[in-house]
Amino acid sequence: MSSSTPEGALPRTSAAVLTVSDSCSRGEKRGETNDLSGPAVAEALGRRNFEVVARGIVADERAAIQEKLIELCHSARLVVTTGGTGIAPRDVTPEATSAVCDRLVEGIAEQMRIHGARKTRFAALSRAVCGVRGTSLILNLPGSPAGAVESLESVIDLLPHALELIAGRTEH
Repeated sequence: MSSSTPEGALPRTSAAVLTVSDSCSRGEKRGETNDLSGPAVAEALGRRNFEVVARGIVADERAAIQEKLIELCHSARLVVTTGGTGIAPRDVTPEATSAVCDRLVEGIAEQMRIHGARKTRFAALSRAVCGVRGTSLILNLPGSPAGAVESLESVIDLLPHALELIAGRTEH
């Protein structure tokens, strides 16, 4: 254990947050940082023992999303995206995620939709996916701050175990 980890405490798991938004990437959203979902997700991760080591914003362009996901998987065990998961023509985050993943984890995305449907019937329009790339887990969340945090919280207890399994620690 490193000297920065208190005795008996679990080490923090590295995470990265990627906001997928044309308007945020161009700086068109209101607010000082113009990205509300990314900071909300990063804060929620921090409360659950994840250390956010990288954050970024990218336009709704499949190639750009794929490139950034690959880059973030080099520095974080958990890569969380927010935005681009709906059915609008520019919503391509699920396709970009699927393209860079070795395997998909359908149950996690299904759990988020089930949880979301309890609050809004529009959760059924989410095409969010979850998948594995190497030893990293990539998780798509909706673009609204509340929807993103609620979706994350509906599955966050599964993520440490999923990351252990991905790392090859399968004894249970």
